Amino acid sequence: MIPNQKSANPHALRPRLSFLRRYIFTTDHHVIGLQYLALALVAVAVGSTLSLLMRLHLSWPNLALPFHGPILPEDYLALVTLHGTIMLFFVLTTAPQSGFGNLILPAQIGSRTMAFPLLNAASFWITAAALLTLLMSTFAQGGAAISGWTAYPPLSAVASAGPGQALGMDLWLLSIGLFAIASTIASINTLVTIINLRCDGMTWERLPLTVWGWFTAALLSILAFSVLLAALVLLFCDRHAGTSFFLPAGDLVNGTLHSGGNGSPLLWLHLFWFFGHPEVYIAILPGMGLTSMLLANFSRRKVFAYRTMILTTLLIGFLGILVWGHHMFVAGLNPFAGTAFSISTIAIAIPSTAKVLSWLATTWRSRPHLTTAMLFSLGFVSLFITGGLTGPILAQPILDQYLHNTFFVVAHFHFIMAMAGIFGLFSATYYWFPLVTGRMMSESLGRLHFWGTFLGAYTTFLPMHITGLAAEPRHYAQLTGIPGTAAASLLAHGSIPLQSHITYSAIFLASVQILFFINLIHSSHHGLPATGNPWQATTLEWHPELAPFSDQFASNERIAVVRAPCAYSDTSFQTQWDTGHNPE
Repeated sequence: MIPNQKSANPHALRPRLSFLRRYIFTTDHHVIGLQYLALALVAVAVGSTLSLLMRLHLSWPNLALPFHGPILPEDYLALVTLHGTIMLFFVLTTAPQSGFGNLILPAQIGSRTMAFPLLNAASFWITAAALLTLLMSTFAQGGAAISGWTAYPPLSAVASAGPGQALGMDLWLLSIGLFAIASTIASINTLVTIINLRCDGMTWERLPLTVWGWFTAALLSILAFSVLLAALVLLFCDRHAGTSFFLPAGDLVNGTLHSGGNGSPLLWLHLFWFFGHPEVYIAILPGMGLTSMLLANFSRRKVFAYRTMILTTLLIGFLGILVWGHHMFVAGLNPFAGTAFSISTIAIAIPSTAKVLSWLATTWRSRPHLTTAMLFSLGFVSLFITGGLTGPILAQPILDQYLHNTFFVVAHFHFIMAMAGIFGLFSATYYWFPLVTGRMMSESLGRLHFWGTFLGAYTTFLPMHITGLAAEPRHYAQLTGIPGTAAASLLAHGSIPLQSHITYSAIFLASVQILFFINLIHSSHHGLPATGNPWQATTLEWHPELAPFSDQFASNERIAVVRAPCAYSDTSFQTQWDTGHNPE
């Protein structure tokens, strides 16, 4: 066992810095990683609260909120826009890629820093400005944007299209534009760090699968966010510079007739979904890598078919940028294009299935150590399989025609990306918490948190498949009680009890997260002291001289690795580095 690397003064060898230099204007990637995670924590609290308000309105549309009153249709659409934008960009993208990427990635490749520290700090503050801009849009005249996180034109291109589509929409564009710039900068930093700053002996084949996840996600980010940024600029020009990239001639929106050039909303769909589908993998690939490593570590097994797992990670990334068109089956695509996108979408099932088989083979008859981090990794596998099973269904154009605008898509999306991604973040938090604080999180509270979250995830999102099959639309603010919509009310009548069940489950799911916050806060001050390597992990972030905030971090001793990660035997384990001595 490696001795405890935490000392009474973890910054003993570091120069004393003022509060501003240490926590605000810092270029320390560890602190920046924690800043990203704190930002994501605030974002997830806000985003989850907004989702609960949506659920309350769907179940009880006449409910009046304190200090606000009833949720009007435009309020509901603003909630949908803000919830989707916050969770997708500022939680599921920010936390795994920038948060844990900064905190852990350099150490896993044997580096003591990121390649561009100043750009790294700038990227965080641009991201923080983006979130602040988005939140401020709720106080703009007319409120926040109501065109959803996909911002389809022509509604998003015409300021008079509805409440929130004037200044609120401009602030949304500014926010996501800033986020795209920050993410591109951060991704370049990540790629250069992995390519140039690997320590001696850290060959590409010896990279942990988490690093391969960050690497592939960074490649996708540069491509996807660059295209998104260009699309945002074009949309802004349509709104304020008289251009017509996305506005067709003669289009009439809320009494405003467009008499300019003859653009096409389909162009926006192509550009947006060229970003939007890879975004799914940007969010989930780091979680896939971590799941592989944790299943191996707690099963004391090598990752089954390690090279194949590297290949599948790259394949998922490559195929992910080719399949954007399957989001547009209902938009009038050429049938031949629809077939091509359908086949390429189904092809992603091949590397995805290979990953699932590797995870199952790694843990098969292994008697795994069921820590909280391991439970959340197993939960990730379960959610990934459940969400993935509905992917090939939606990849069929004829089936997607019926299901596209229903809650079936909401269920698929939340299983495969949202909940699986969140489970990956919980795994990372419980696993790496001792590295940051020197203390252990409560395993009892952690297991209670896992089972509550696992149960809540399934009881909330699984029934949405049924309501979707019953044709319940996903964009309607209110399904019953609207004068003149008797047919829709009759259609939705049978699913109302199920909607109430989903809302109660969502409240339960959100309430269980209180356990996590209690555990996080209490354990950071009063948790049991952690040994240097409490999980007997083999990867380099647990090296005494590379662990975040360790007192040996400032040492210049050369770090080298001598074997691939996940080298275990029946009675002991071998680290990726030579214990105590580095090879010459």
